[in-house]
Amino acid sequence: MKRVSIRISGKVQGVFYRASTVEKAHQLNLKGLVRNESDGSVFVEAEGDENKLKELIAWCKIGPPRAQVNDVEITEHDKVKNFYRFEIVR
Repeated sequence: MKRVSIRISGKVQGVFYRASTVEKAHQLNLKGLVRNESDGSVFVEAEGDENKLKELIAWCKIGPPRAQVNDVEITEHDKVKNFYRFEIVR
């Protein structure tokens, strides 16, 4: 099991990015969180199977239909946090 942090910038707020990320994470059986940041970006922290995390990262580079992703920053972590589920944090 691995954990990654993903910061997505571009037109990613107000386009159902968070809700779509939760849906995708559930499909991939990943745990973690997604939240809007004050700078207009979206922050994702996810943990689970390494290949499933790679799928999530690939999806984040595109996002939901109305999103316009400009940049995706990925940070890999050594330790997992053992999230209980994947959820939107406000």
